[in-house]
Amino acid sequence: MANKLIMSIPYLCVIIINYNSGECLSRCLAALELQTYNDFEVIVVDNNSTDNSIKSLKNLPSYFKIIKNENNMGFASANNLAVGKSQSSWIALLNPDAFPEPQWLEKLVAAINQYQKFKSFASVLVDDSDDKRLDGAGDVYHLSGLAWRGGHRRHVSELTHGGEVFSACAAAALYDRDLFNLIGGFDERFFCYLEDIDLGFRMRLRGESCLLVPDAIVRHIGSVITGRHSKFTIYHSIRNLIWTFIKNIPGPLLPFLIPLHALVIILLILMAIRKNVGGEAIRGLVDSLRSMPDIWHSRRIIQEKRTLYWWQVLRLLNCKPFAPMLRSFDIISNKSDKNTV
Repeated sequence: MANKLIMSIPYLCVIIINYNSGECLSRCLAALELQTYNDFEVIVVDNNSTDNSIKSLKNLPSYFKIIKNENNMGFASANNLAVGKSQSSWIALLNPDAFPEPQWLEKLVAAINQYQKFKSFASVLVDDSDDKRLDGAGDVYHLSGLAWRGGHRRHVSELTHGGEVFSACAAAALYDRDLFNLIGGFDERFFCYLEDIDLGFRMRLRGESCLLVPDAIVRHIGSVITGRHSKFTIYHSIRNLIWTFIKNIPGPLLPFLIPLHALVIILLILMAIRKNVGGEAIRGLVDSLRSMPDIWHSRRIIQEKRTLYWWQVLRLLNCKPFAPMLRSFDIISNKSDKNTV
């Protein structure tokens, strides 16, 4: 990057959590050096990688910082650690297998300035292997407790505008640092997977909104480290799916939605059995239930601080029966100046 401004406190901090990401990390950092916006720093947290991803980094600019952990503390804890090391007003999270276009940060900062009521922003993720396919445009949360990246594998032409979405996928997300800290950051019990949905849900319950910025574009590989259907992924996905639901769904909705959520979990376990990872899915279920007293305690605190009525929360959830299978978009609102991009 030419003429990088060196400031005592950069306006924005980009945080990358690395664990055996191979050559992806170098490519990710190279993309950040090409950003047209320049008032930012980069913090890379390495979770005790055993590959050459960190060792291969040479001649990094001075605004790149590397924190090396002695163990793999997980995505959630490592991000919280990095946020604590920064004094920037805004925190941009970026996966090591995500490669932002040169104007990514410039477009996000423009959105901050134009839409000042929003405290979190989602990027548009495109498939790195096929830039005509979306990897995701904002996260969607279904009333059954399922969650997905909006428009995953849909053609990019189907995304015609931005707008308010449920939450931002942490593969390329932007958060107001004060809000992030106010709600306690990521839940470190999650380790990884769905911690961004949980974070976004807690922000929602405090009355905050998330804006999808359609021209903040990032190419994304996805699951480059753990694999989409690995035992690790299945275990954490099932466990964290249940935790997210129990922690955040308002009380008046629980009696009606718990049976639907239980059905979804059973179906997910049956699908995992067909893929020979049923044991890990069942273990995720069992561990979620074992920890329920602790999760229920967290729920009580979250619900006490909720500022939305239950019916306002219901309007934020996707209620379409086939939406999870179609990986539908869910632009919650695009009709007002506040919500339209």
